[in-house]
Amino acid sequence: MAHDDPGLVRVLAADGTLAPTPAAEPYLALIEGLADADLEQFYRDMVSIRAFDREATNLQRQGQLALWPPSFGQEAAQVGSARAARAQDHLFPSYREHVVCTIRGVDPVDIIRVMRGLTHGGWDPFDPKNGNTHIYTLVLGSQTLHATGLGMGLVFDGKCGTGDPETDEAVIVYYGDGASSQGDVHEAMVFAASYNAPEVFFLQNNHWAISVPVATQSKAPLVRRGEGYGMPSVQVDGNDVLASYAVTKVALDEARGGAGPRAIEALTYRMGAHTTSDDPTKYRTSDEEQSWAQRDPITRMRAFLEGRGASAGFFDDVDAHAKALADDARERTMALGGIEADSMFAHVYSEPHPLIDEQRRWLADYEASFNEEAP
Repeated sequence: MAHDDPGLVRVLAADGTLAPTPAAEPYLALIEGLADADLEQFYRDMVSIRAFDREATNLQRQGQLALWPPSFGQEAAQVGSARAARAQDHLFPSYREHVVCTIRGVDPVDIIRVMRGLTHGGWDPFDPKNGNTHIYTLVLGSQTLHATGLGMGLVFDGKCGTGDPETDEAVIVYYGDGASSQGDVHEAMVFAASYNAPEVFFLQNNHWAISVPVATQSKAPLVRRGEGYGMPSVQVDGNDVLASYAVTKVALDEARGGAGPRAIEALTYRMGAHTTSDDPTKYRTSDEEQSWAQRDPITRMRAFLEGRGASAGFFDDVDAHAKALADDARERTMALGGIEADSMFAHVYSEPHPLIDEQRRWLADYEASFNEEAP
C-alpha cells in the first residue's frame, strides 16, 4: 500500500494543511474535540524529544554512552500513541521510544543510564512516577511476549471489559518492521488473539531493519500480519501526530473495553542511523532521505499550528524548553560517573562460586599491576 493510498489514515498533509484521507473520516470528530492545549502539547513533546535525542547522540559520539538508538523522524507516531493511552494502561517500548517513556514520567537520564551501561533496566516500571512504562528490551520482539502475558493477566484478573473506562486497563506494545519478522511477535499475536487480550500492537514501520529494506522482509503490507490473526488492523501515517493519536485512542478504547487485541502499522521513517554504530549511507540514498525529510512530523505540525494562529512566542517558548531539557540531560549525564568493575561478578551465581572468585582475584591483580613502577 502506497504512502498516499486512500486506505491510509492521514489527517494532515505534508505541508500541514488539513487533508484527511477517506480512511480518516471516522476519526475526525475525535480530532476536532482536541483543545488548543492538546495540540500544542503534541508539538512540544516532539520538539523536546528531538532536542534530547540529538544531545544523546552527541554524548555517545563524545564517549559518554556505549550506544544510542536515535528516534529522529519517528516523533509523531510515538507522541500521538503515547498521549492516547490512559494513566492505568501499560506501555511496553522497544529501545527507541524515548518520548513514549518521558511522556509517561520516566526521567530521560534513566534512559541514558541504560545506554551508558550503568543499569540493566533503567527504571522501575511499577513505580507510580514511571506511569506503567516497562523497561527497554534490545532483544527484538521479546517485549511483545511480555505485553501479551500482562494482557492475558488483565483478562484473568477481570481488569478489562467491565465497562468502566476509569478502571479498565489495556496494554500497548511498540516494535519495528524488523522485529515484525521475529517469531516472538507472531507467538505474542497468537496468544493475544486466543485469550482476547486488551492489547494494541503498535508497529512503527520505519522502512529499514538496520540495512534490510522492508520490501525484502514482506511482499505485502505489514498491516496484514495483524489481520492474519483476526485482529482489526489499521495503517496510519506515522508522521501525522493527529492521525497517530486518534487511531491509537480508538484501538486502546476498544481493547480496554473487552473487544480484544488490535494492530496498528504506523508508516514513518528513521531519518538517522539505526544506532550510533550504524552508517546508513552504506545502504540507502540521499534522495530517499530527502523525500522523507519533506514529510517531517515536526515541520508538519508547526505549519498546522501556525495556520491556527499559534504565536511566535509559543514556538520560542517550546524551543527554549527543548534546549533546557537537552542541557539538563548533558549536565546530569556528565555527573553520572561509572561503575566498579568488580560489580560484574556480583550476580553471576546466586551462591559463591570458585570460578568467579578466581576471576575476581585475577582482575584485582591485573588492575594492581598498573600501579607498579616501570623498571
